[in-house]
Amino acid sequence: MTDRMLIAAPSKGNRALDDTISDIFAKAPVFTFIEIVDGEIKNVEVEENTASKLAQGVGPVVMKTLKDRGVDAVIAGEVGPGARTLMEFSGIKLFTVKPGTKISTAVENALERTDNSLNS
Repeated sequence: MTDRMLIAAPSKGNRALDDTISDIFAKAPVFTFIEIVDGEIKNVEVEENTASKLAQGVGPVVMKTLKDRGVDAVIAGEVGPGARTLMEFSGIKLFTVKPGTKISTAVENALERTDNSLNS
């Protein structure tokens, strides 16, 4: 059986795993999506966060986008109460890290905390 997880990380730029976790969640300029299969990184994509330009209601829009994309976990610094509630309601795990953490390091730490499995 293949164990698959899709992780989303609010990012400061478009350098994929070499980038760092944004200081903000919903209004982060981009999101880095990391696909993990059997405990190993298989694919990394960086996408502009078009919701970041909205004046209000950004958290719910971002959470709907992440849920629709099939995200299983988020690695972020600060997450607002609305987005956090939607995350819990959607069954998306939250791994909190210090903003500015390199994404590759944050992903490694998240995988260690899940024992490379969604079923942990």
